[in-house]
Amino acid sequence: MMKNFILFLTLLALLSCNSDDPNPQNCTEEYVYGLSVTVRDAVNNSIITEGITVTASDGPYEEQLMRIESSDNFFGAGEREGTYIIEVTSNDYQTFTSNPIVVGKTEDDCHVVTEILEFQLTPN
Repeated sequence: MMKNFILFLTLLALLSCNSDDPNPQNCTEEYVYGLSVTVRDAVNNSIITEGITVTASDGPYEEQLMRIESSDNFFGAGEREGTYIIEVTSNDYQTFTSNPIVVGKTEDDCHVVTEILEFQLTPN
């Protein structure tokens, strides 16, 4: 009798571990950046990457965007939603400051939606 009672409790515990959500999330392990920034020279429209610093800030949060060597873009805000102000600086160009840019989540709430941006800098 005790053996049956323990078996019943074990089965009950296993069944109670099932999720009540009929549509559980199946998010991918992909890492998504919220910001992808291309910087161009305002005079000749060429893409510039050398000597460029791109910084994103969202309130007290601040991040310097990185550039992957084989890419012309600067990436940041990895899997982080928020409202960002982008500042692009260089010794050879006038500083550029963007309007607020909103990075939101995907509909399934698994990742952020990448904001693809392009800014033009005016030479000094």
